[in-house]
Amino acid sequence: MFIQNRLGLIETVETMINQQRRLDQVANNLANVDTPGFRRNATTFHEVLIHKSGELSRVGKGLKVKTDQRSGPMRRTNNPLDLAINGRGYFRIETSDGPRYTRAGNFRLDRQGRIVTQDGELVAGESGAIVASGGKVSIAPDGMVLVDNIENGRLRLVDFADGALEHVGGNLYRLKNNDTGEAPVHDSTLSQGYLEGSNVESMLEMTEMIDLTRVFESQQKVITVIDDIDRQAISSVGRLNP
Repeated sequence: MFIQNRLGLIETVETMINQQRRLDQVANNLANVDTPGFRRNATTFHEVLIHKSGELSRVGKGLKVKTDQRSGPMRRTNNPLDLAINGRGYFRIETSDGPRYTRAGNFRLDRQGRIVTQDGELVAGESGAIVASGGKVSIAPDGMVLVDNIENGRLRLVDFADGALEHVGGNLYRLKNNDTGEAPVHDSTLSQGYLEGSNVESMLEMTEMIDLTRVFESQQKVITVIDDIDRQAISSVGRLNP
């Protein structure tokens, strides 16, 4: 009985830890419901076989984080430095921690007239930084930046295989494996004066949060039951062995 109860307790605790991770993921999605270009992250369970000394010891539960690659809704802003990607692809952002990637196109100009993110990180062009100050800015569907109809560079759009990126906060992503290379985008265009919104659906996330909370509470009750069984077993042994 003790061994069975101990295994049940381990399984219950693992389930609670995983449910807590899922709850954190849902909370993060809700926190970014208004973040431009944010892609919803979902956690799914998959079975992991754990081996020891070449023999199967037990089957454990694992979590796999998957990014929802559906595009968010397009919103018109009429701001010439707001850009939305139609199709696959990401903007490359040069940061102090290395290249990052985003779908959020709410850009601005810094003091040098370069196109940067709202946090001041440089938006990469195909030949380096793009200066877009001093006149009317037009950005073509292929990413060419024109100032008073004079070409000033082309924005660098890149694409990756599904699952190659990991979320690092807000609307930024990085490569999971630095050996993975960037690929050019195909059949994708830019819309100037538009922003892609988050693809998070708040009602669905709230529903999932309620379900997860109920599951977590049910697992707490299981631990209480197991604890009571152990207590009764110890009490019975004490009566049998005075």
